[in-house]
Amino acid sequence: MTASTPTEQDPIWLDSFAEWTPAHLEYGDRTLLDIYAENLARNAEKPALYFFGRVTTYLEMDIQIRRAAAGLKAFGVRPGDKVALVMPNCPQHVIAFWAVLKLGATVVEHNPLYTAHELTHPFNDHGARIAICWDKSAPTLEELRETTPLETIIAVNMVEAMPRSMRLALKLPIPGVKKKLEKLTGAAPNTVPWEALVGNAIGGDGHDFQDAEGITTDSVALILYTSGTTGNPKGAQLTHGNLVANIIQGRSWVPGLGEEDEILLAALPMFHAYGMTMNITLGMLIGGEIVLLPAPDLKLIMQVMKKHTPTWLPGVPTLYEKIIDTAQEVGLNIDGVTNSFCGASSLPPRTVERWETHTGGLLVEGYGLTETGPVIVGNPMDGNRRPGYVGIPFPDTYVRIADPDDLDKTQPYGTEGEILVKGPQVFKGYLNQPEATAASFHKGWYRTGDVGVMEEDGFIKIVARIKEVIITGGFNVYPAEVEEALLTHPDIEAATVVGMPREDGSENVVAAVTLTEGAAMDPDGLKAHCRELLTRYKVPRTFYHFDEMPTDQIGKVRRREVRDQLIERYGSDEDKARLAARRAKEQG
Repeated sequence: MTASTPTEQDPIWLDSFAEWTPAHLEYGDRTLLDIYAENLARNAEKPALYFFGRVTTYLEMDIQIRRAAAGLKAFGVRPGDKVALVMPNCPQHVIAFWAVLKLGATVVEHNPLYTAHELTHPFNDHGARIAICWDKSAPTLEELRETTPLETIIAVNMVEAMPRSMRLALKLPIPGVKKKLEKLTGAAPNTVPWEALVGNAIGGDGHDFQDAEGITTDSVALILYTSGTTGNPKGAQLTHGNLVANIIQGRSWVPGLGEEDEILLAALPMFHAYGMTMNITLGMLIGGEIVLLPAPDLKLIMQVMKKHTPTWLPGVPTLYEKIIDTAQEVGLNIDGVTNSFCGASSLPPRTVERWETHTGGLLVEGYGLTETGPVIVGNPMDGNRRPGYVGIPFPDTYVRIADPDDLDKTQPYGTEGEILVKGPQVFKGYLNQPEATAASFHKGWYRTGDVGVMEEDGFIKIVARIKEVIITGGFNVYPAEVEEALLTHPDIEAATVVGMPREDGSENVVAAVTLTEGAAMDPDGLKAHCRELLTRYKVPRTFYHFDEMPTDQIGKVRRREVRDQLIERYGSDEDKARLAARRAKEQG
């Protein structure tokens, strides 16, 4: 197959689109603020946020957003400025997000559990003078005042957004209650309280606040820092146009989404592209009620499933499995979750079967990256999904599988190569990094860094991250393929496959596994199981037991961290020294 562009031939995947999904969509020049205004005009009295039982309507939220925007403007925030948000999911977080956008400024999201060391580089990079943070993160941000441009810290007490009865209960002088309160809130000296920001003292009541002028689809709305595999994290700049396009694409993908009242479970963090798009901006587009959880805690999730069952539940495979297991343990009916969309890691077919049996709804897998808004590919939601595949490109999204040695060449169907993508959701570039931005594109195609194959009907399968490919004895081994084989063994609950360095510069394929309850480690049995499914060189040589895999904030296993832990424990002195040197360089 010779290289071709979408303008030279019809995309082959269009024949697999569900009947309700058009090949092309109208985006116009709409910004996120246009989406906001359209929704407020339609749904002012509808519930917008649900937080531990307290409901906020869209009109009530708008009042708070205008006050917050007026307060930030009084603090000097102007169009183009960066404002850092460092919070778990809570009403104040959503209000702050939209308030910053109304000022024509850019939201920069950060994990509230990060250390000062982890935040120093990003804060110096984006240069935000104002941060709105969870009060328990305030001491961490206080350290940044000395080393970054940060000046003003606005502290949020999540408890203030809870129902009055819950706030009163948390003040009871009972040891157990006191511990709960300490987890939710903490002292934040030298900060401006959130209540002062949205009060009348700083910016007034906000009733006459007007959105900033000059905001276009090309204006940067959001910056998210990608962890990367080497060096410091890079700030991916997502424009209003990128984010609007992705939610319009998503709405077209899901049958009837928004035609009835929707309840969206926001268990995934807003500081991640997946959680932001699949809940916060999509929720505004469809006028949904967003159920906010400060953490994907199973106890909190089950309370929601019992009292306020969501209709829309984006997540990751481990989240779905844990919800099912817990529901079975406590005898809770979780029927009613109509649509669920899974990303971040491979979705086992057994998880799909279990979830759909228990909920009566659909669960399909998709794929994307922070730099792509994030979704670019999804399985059709008309029953035409394909287990083991992430699906087909979204409307107006073009994907090709390029020859890694010559990116101008497109690989034949069924042949591995690097996944390249074009589409209106693809980001503007990395903040302050023109060279890294240029390197991430090839003649207008964004280089995902992922290895995949495309079948003759356009369905795509992810094989591996390019930098995670294991080279053993001259052969390439893709971790996802081996993990998929391991997960079919009844004793394996979770599996991560990595390459351990060998003296000859090659690598050994090894597996870190978490066993199901009551199972015993049986390396020979696991090898025999893998040999039935895989070529011999792909079979792990060694198996290591992990009680729990290291994951990121949305539950995706960090393969590199697993590999580093194995090197620390079992690697040669030379490998340990290399690991130490790499870490020192990254920290330095």
